[in-house]
Amino acid sequence: QVQFVESGGGLVQAGESLRLSCVVTGMPFSINAMGWYRQAPGKQRELVATITRGGSENYADSVKGRFTISRDNAGNTVLLQMNSLKPEDTAVYCCYARTIIGGYDYWGQGTQVTVSS
Repeated sequence: QVQFVESGGGLVQAGESLRLSCVVTGMPFSINAMGWYRQAPGKQRELVATITRGGSENYADSVKGRFTISRDNAGNTVLLQMNSLKPEDTAVYCCYARTIIGGYDYWGQGTQVTVSS
């Protein structure tokens, strides 16, 4: 059974930082990419950042230079360091993991990030 443990969300003021963590276990196949999406009320889900098994990173333009994604050597933990947070970063942040075989995506429940102005 695939399980995600996401942590690190919370309420901060604009300009402050948070670090999100996601640990996934029970995947049926080895993990290729991991990353984070976010969804704010009334808005579509948006890619925040991803990192592949080989370490290639991809970021949404809106977070480039402020957010950094990283992954542990075991490959089942992904971190998202979020600096200089803005009110528009407020959303539920969901972790995902994609398998090497088949490219199946699995999703966590999400963690709330709220940035006050």
